[in-house]
Amino acid sequence: MAKHLAFILIDDFADWEHARLSAAFRSYFAGRVSFHTPGGQPVLSMGGMRFAPEHAIEDLRPDDYDGLAVIGSAGWSQADAPDISAVLQAADEAGKVVGAICAATLAAARAGLMNGRRHTSNSLGFLKAKAAGYDASAFYVDTPAAVREGNLVTAAGNAPVTFATEMICALYPDRGEAMQEFRDQCGREFTA
Repeated sequence: MAKHLAFILIDDFADWEHARLSAAFRSYFAGRVSFHTPGGQPVLSMGGMRFAPEHAIEDLRPDDYDGLAVIGSAGWSQADAPDISAVLQAADEAGKVVGAICAATLAAARAGLMNGRRHTSNSLGFLKAKAAGYDASAFYVDTPAAVREGNLVTAAGNAPVTFATEMICALYPDRGEAMQEFRDQCGREFTA
């Protein structure tokens, strides 16, 4: 049975942060993806792409997916950002893979998912300034690549490739050879 990866998008989402992950998950790993927005309403990406989802964030239930990826948007740093803490906590408590990239790491921090776990974001100062209640700076890793600790994957906005590989590795721990091929393919661009 194909694994299911659910994506959470809000207005002004970063087009490039989900693209590599969703495409590779479907194409190379025969997974299933779904996209969820506040109220199931259309959202507009940073690049101007209008996205009309079929699902609402509020309808997400851990039994319905294997992994959850929250995609960055400047909206996560606003006072009126959607509160998805209950959705993230339910996924984490159910042992699902949870990923957050760029400003979406603020949602993970607000939900308490970073407490006691190694994690990263756009910067430590960013988390401290924008995530009310964040108190996990001792576990912050200052790195340009995604960080995975258990079922939590975090990344800065400039790390969509390592975010994709760490998410897929967490979802398919038994597919080491396929993951190495995927990593090698992604890395060729940087060795030219």
